[in-house]
Amino acid sequence: RIVFLKKSLFLLTMKQLPKSLEQKLAARQEQNALRKLPLANQLIDFASNDYLGFAKSEAIFTATHQYLVNHNCIINGATGSRLLSGNHTLYPTTETFVAAFHQAPSALLFNSGYDANVGFFSAVPQKGDFILFDELCHASIRDGIQLSYAKGYKFKHNDFEDLELLIERCHTERSRGNLHNEIYIVTESVFSMDGDCPNLEELVQVTTKYNCYLVIDEAHALGVFGEKGEGLVQFLGLQEHFFVRIVTFGKGLGCHGAVVLGSEALSSYLVNFARSFIYTTGLSPHSVATILNAYQELDTKAAAIGELKERINFFNQEKSRFSLKPLFVRSKSAIQSAIIPGNANVKAIAKQLQDKGFDVKPILSPTVPAGQERLRFCLHSYNTEAQISEVLYALSSCL
Repeated sequence: RIVFLKKSLFLLTMKQLPKSLEQKLAARQEQNALRKLPLANQLIDFASNDYLGFAKSEAIFTATHQYLVNHNCIINGATGSRLLSGNHTLYPTTETFVAAFHQAPSALLFNSGYDANVGFFSAVPQKGDFILFDELCHASIRDGIQLSYAKGYKFKHNDFEDLELLIERCHTERSRGNLHNEIYIVTESVFSMDGDCPNLEELVQVTTKYNCYLVIDEAHALGVFGEKGEGLVQFLGLQEHFFVRIVTFGKGLGCHGAVVLGSEALSSYLVNFARSFIYTTGLSPHSVATILNAYQELDTKAAAIGELKERINFFNQEKSRFSLKPLFVRSKSAIQSAIIPGNANVKAIAKQLQDKGFDVKPILSPTVPAGQERLRFCLHSYNTEAQISEVLYALSSCL
């Protein structure tokens, strides 16, 4: 009784949420868009980004543990930022391997894809520079641009004619002020909500024509494109045309962290000026060893990558068989999105699919624009053709 009374008194005296924030939560509730953390489930996975099943790989788990034991690295944490005490020996070993794998001069590990994007865009483009980014770029890119002193402008999704108009406007602005500011062009190799890809050959031609710096986020391409899952840029043999590639590990690689691929001078600059790198504790030895062993697994797992490609092709064939193709955004990646407008509508259909045993998540506004709400299907090498047919049949039945 005493404990209960103390708890009640604490709740009465604790500061409540400000009214303005309560109103924002209430508005989300009214829009049927209030986010809540989901519970773990045992449904058939069409929701996770674990495209190759590496996150659940016993082989990677065991190899990582054994690597740490063999190298007498029995330590749980990094102990500090990389500039102080956290730059343990696994970092240079892993960065060297990753740079070679991606055919890049240098690789610099960050704690997450969000940290890498925020760190790069807030530090590299300077005051007066221009950042021209695809309108569907990830929130982490947009947040980094907002922290930058450069001028940011978005171009229409995968529309390089619109991009050229923006570049010409930037050139006009530069010539008026007799300035020599740089222009950075930013896109993604696979867009996280639509699953589509830009025409990178055409984009390279545009950026070469205007002498711009080309930046790409390859988060959803690692493990999906290329014989060894190197990503779309290397698959097309265009790596020399990109100023920087940002690759994250929480999707196809099945672990945590990210890497910025570029010149050695760029890595040195980020070590000195990227605040999300400087002012954070480094990744633990276990996390970095997992990255290294996952990359080594990727280097030898062409079969799993081939299986994923087969599942993507089969999914696209089945969309046509069930007359669902008009609903879906055109995609040859592991992300397949069916547009079903309205938060309440798409949530209801997702719930029906989940009740039938399929983990398919609804993507609501404001994450996507109103009217572009969708079911997002993530495909994996371990999904069977039978599961794909069953989930698409279930979707056609719900509709």
